[in-house]
Parts: sequence; C-alpha cells; structure tokens
Amino acid sequence: MKKIALLFAALLAYAGFALAAVNINTATQQELESLDGIGPVKAKAIVDYRAKNGPFKSLDEVKKVSGIKDATFDKMRNDITLTGPTTTGAKPDAKSEKAAQAKEKEKAADSKAQAKEKATDAKAEGKAKATEAKAEGKSKATEAKAAGKEKAAEDKAKAKEAKAEGKDAKAADAKADAKKAKAEAAEKAKQEKAEAKKKAKEAKADAKKKAADAKADAKDAKADAKDAKKDDKDSARK
Repeated sequence: MKKIALLFAALLAYAGFALAAVNINTATQQELESLDGIGPVKAKAIVDYRAKNGPFKSLDEVKKVSGIKDATFDKMRNDITLTGPTTTGAKPDAKSEKAAQAKEKEKAADSKAQAKEKATDAKAEGKAKATEAKAEGKSKATEAKAAGKEKAAEDKAKAKEAKAEGKDAKAADAKADAKKAKAEAAEKAKQEKAEAKKKAKEAKADAKKKAADAKADAKDAKADAKDAKKDDKDSARK
C-alpha cells in the first residue's frame, strides 16, 4: 500500500512537471519568456546562443548564455527540459496583472507614507520634548540664580548693617555667607543647566530612534509588497 502511494505521488509530480516544461532546444522566444526570471532580452539570448552553438547538451549549459547566472538558473531549473514538447501554463490576463501590480504599488506607497508620517511625528515629538526640557532647565536655572542673588543681597545688607554697628566679626561672617550663597547659587544653576541639556539630548536620541524604527518599518513594508508581488506572479504562472 505504501509503495502504491509513493508511486502515485511520483506520477503526480511528473504530471505537474509535464504541465509546465519548456524545451530549451525548440521553444520559441515567447515560450522561453514564460520561464521565471526570463524576459525578452534573456529569451532572445538563449535563441541566439542555440542558433550559434546548436542544441543544448545539458541543462547546466544554459548558464553559458549571456545574462543567465546561477540565481536565474535555479529559478528555471525545474521548468526546463532538453527533449519533448514545450508546455506552458496559461499566461495571466494582462489587465488583471496590471491591476494587481498597481494595487501592490499603491499598498507599498501607503506603507511608505504611513512610515514617513510616523517618523515625522516621532521627530516632532522628540523636538518638542527637547525644547520643553531645555525651557524647564533654563527656568529652574534662572530661579536658582534669582534666589541666590536675593539671598546674597540680604546677606550683604546684613553685613553692611553689622559693619555699621561696629560688629566687625558679624560683618565678616555675613560677607562669608553672602559669598558662599552666591557660589552655591552659581553651582545649582550650573547643575540645572547640565540636567536640562542631558534631557534634551535624551529626547533627541529617542526621536532619532523612533524615526529609525519607522524607516525600518517602511523598508519591511516595501519588502512585503515585493514578496506579495512575486507570489502573485508565481500564482498566476502556475
């Protein structure tokens, strides 16, 4: 029973091959163009090679034809023969094929547009975050500077008052406090500015990454559209 099943499968495989076999020694240019990867130029090159060198003696010899490399040969290997009649599947309706191509092209364009829009949004969002972070840092630095300046003025006033009262020691302390307060205010303002710069940089990097991801999505969408187009051609040929 198992042998019968194997034999039946072999017969089906042979029948499937016979339904789409192109005799490269006798096929016309149009019949050669029905092969996967063979267009008008390569089909004519096969005919010209055959006319100049005689019938092909092996399937691999077709790789000697100009323009037919290993990749092209691998696509057509299972559909060519050296003997027998040429049998090709029905050619797809030109109008339907054109419509399918237009649809795939439109789909690829939509995917590209969506990815571009996504990248633009991500870039705009990152820019907005960077601007907001920069503004926030600048505001905090300004507030810290103003607070430090106010405290320094108060300490200076106290020092002046202490000096006027003849309290030299207190005046010296007040002056030292004022200097220290000014230094602390400057340091705090510097830290706030550095933090704002860091946040802006991170926001920009995040936007750049999102833009790159969107671009990768566009590339994947384009590859999917190309694969779908190839599958449609393969299906139509079968």
